[in-house]
Amino acid sequence: MVTEGLARNLNQAIINQDDPATVKAGAPAYMLMIDGLIQGDPEDQGLLIAGARLYGIYATIFVEDKARARRLSDKALDYARRAMCQSRAALCTQSHQSYDEFVAIINSLDKADVPVLYAYAATWAGWIITNSGEWNAIADVPKVEAMMKKIVALDETYERGQAHLYLGVMQTQLPAALGGRPEQGRTHFERAIKLSGGRNLFAKVELARRYARMMFDRALHDRLLNEVLQADAVEPGLTLSNTLAKQQAQQLLSTSKDYFLE
Repeated sequence: MVTEGLARNLNQAIINQDDPATVKAGAPAYMLMIDGLIQGDPEDQGLLIAGARLYGIYATIFVEDKARARRLSDKALDYARRAMCQSRAALCTQSHQSYDEFVAIINSLDKADVPVLYAYAATWAGWIITNSGEWNAIADVPKVEAMMKKIVALDETYERGQAHLYLGVMQTQLPAALGGRPEQGRTHFERAIKLSGGRNLFAKVELARRYARMMFDRALHDRLLNEVLQADAVEPGLTLSNTLAKQQAQQLLSTSKDYFLE
C-alpha cells in the first residue's frame, strides 16, 4: 500500500506540474524508481498502472526520437496489459483474439474495472501513436475505441470525461466522405469539456484542430483557441495537459489565417 501510494503520488505530481521542461528532465528518474518497485512486486496492479501511465505520458509527449518513443511505449503497454490481466486473465492473449472475441470480454467488465480499463486503453492509444507507421498498430484502433466506449457506458465521468476526448480524436481522423464520424467526434469533445467543467483545455484544442479545421469553421476554431489562451492552466489532474494545450493553441492560432485562407 505504501509503494502504491508513492507511485500514485508521483503520477499526480507530474500531471499537476505546470512546467513541462521539469517533467521532461525529471521523469526518467521516477520511471526507473517505479521499475524497481515493480520488480519487487511484479503482480501489483496499482504499481503496474502507475508505471504504464508514467511511461506512456513520457513516450508520447516528451520523446522526439521515434525509435526510443516506440521502445518506451512498448514498456508502457506491457505494464498496462499485465495490470489488466490481474482483473481479466483472458485479455492477456488479446493479440490472438478476433475483434468480436475481444469486445465480448470487454463487455463483461463492470464499473469496478474502469480504472484499469482506462489505463490499458489510454496506454494502448499512446502505443498506437508512437507506432503509427505500422499497419498492426492502426488495426488495433477499433479495439481501443471499444474499450473507451465501454468506459463511457460504465462511468463517463471517470478522469473527468477523458474517454470522450479519446473517442473524439478517433472519430475525427477522417472526413465523413472517407468513413470518419466528425459530428460524433464533436459531440464527444464537447462532452469531455462539459464533464471537466470547461477546464479540459486540451479537449478544446483538439476540437479546434480536428473538427473545426476539418469543417473549415474558423469562427469556432478561433473562439476555442482564444478561450484556451485566456484560461488559467492550473487545474488538479489537468495542469500539465492544460499547459501543453496553451502552447499548441498559440501555434494553431498563429496559422489560422493561412489555413482558412479568408
